[in-house]
Amino acid sequence: MIISVKESPHGLMVVVTDKNILGKSYSEGKAQLDFTKAFYQGNEENKEKIKQLMLEARHLHLSGKQAVNLGIELGLVNEKKILWVKEIPHAEVIVSN
Repeated sequence: MIISVKESPHGLMVVVTDKNILGKSYSEGKAQLDFTKAFYQGNEENKEKIKQLMLEARHLHLSGKQAVNLGIELGLVNEKKILWVKEIPHAEVIVSN
């Protein structure tokens, strides 16, 4: 998985994207996921490092099956709130303090 860590006005933002969907764009109806944008670019990290950063984050963007499943595993993503575009899952999470 690819991870990008950014500072936002509300705290740490962590963007986790499955490697196999980077550089691609998906659309279905009015929904679009565009992984060609610099926002999704980052560094490849192991699962444990990604878990640690996800638990420290205030805001998460998770895209792809591995990334979203990791959010579910950590209890951060509600499965009923996942956006699906062309069978690609995407979840955004705001973590309350």
